[in-house]
Amino acid sequence: MTRRFIAVCKSTFMKQIPISEIFGPTLQGEGPLIGKPSVFVRVGGCDYRCNWCDTLYAVLPEYKNEWEKLNEDEILSKVLSLSNDNSILVTLTGGNPALYDLSGLLKKGHTRGLIFALETQGSIAKPWFANLDHLILSPKGPSSGMETDWNVVGECLKYDVPSALKFVVFDDEDYGFARRGAELFPGIPIYLQLGTNPDDGKSTFGNQANWLLQKVMEDNWQNVTILPQMHVMLWGQKRGV
Repeated sequence: MTRRFIAVCKSTFMKQIPISEIFGPTLQGEGPLIGKPSVFVRVGGCDYRCNWCDTLYAVLPEYKNEWEKLNEDEILSKVLSLSNDNSILVTLTGGNPALYDLSGLLKKGHTRGLIFALETQGSIAKPWFANLDHLILSPKGPSSGMETDWNVVGECLKYDVPSALKFVVFDDEDYGFARRGAELFPGIPIYLQLGTNPDDGKSTFGNQANWLLQKVMEDNWQNVTILPQMHVMLWGQKRGV
């Protein structure tokens, strides 16, 4: 009876995370894991307000009533239900998942064979990053209207975890920003992702790929990968895919 009471108390007081949506399996549409089957866990809440954000429903407080507060066991249950209890890549995204303590989710998920990748802008460093399987940082360039603290990005990258930097590029200023990031963190794989205008929801990859390729070749920047947002090319801005 006492053990049952303790178990109920632990469940009751377990940390709850605001979740905007959990969906999949679908294809990871960008970055170093592009094309990988994944279940997405999108948290609600963000410390940024990017000009071209395409997930405002997971960012702005006016959408809070649409977010569901779940503890780590409930999140894990939903993920495993979607994956049919199979091992799968779990993409933690947002919003900004670094706002929360997801250490328990990682620990329990790993015992079930899940693989965790975090997508965040690198504005907050957390100790639980050390337990990730993949860390993808996406510092936001000038077109976002946000400012990046490269020292904090460096703090995020201090853990012995497979890591990458992904830069959304709309224009020359964004390209220069990405070059700066590459100079600051040599040896970290760099991915350049052509930006998508959230107003029309269409990938600009076909129109801008040659422009970005020319920039890269002029700079003899060989150790970089140029990618589209594959999910936008396939499904536009449709949610849950």
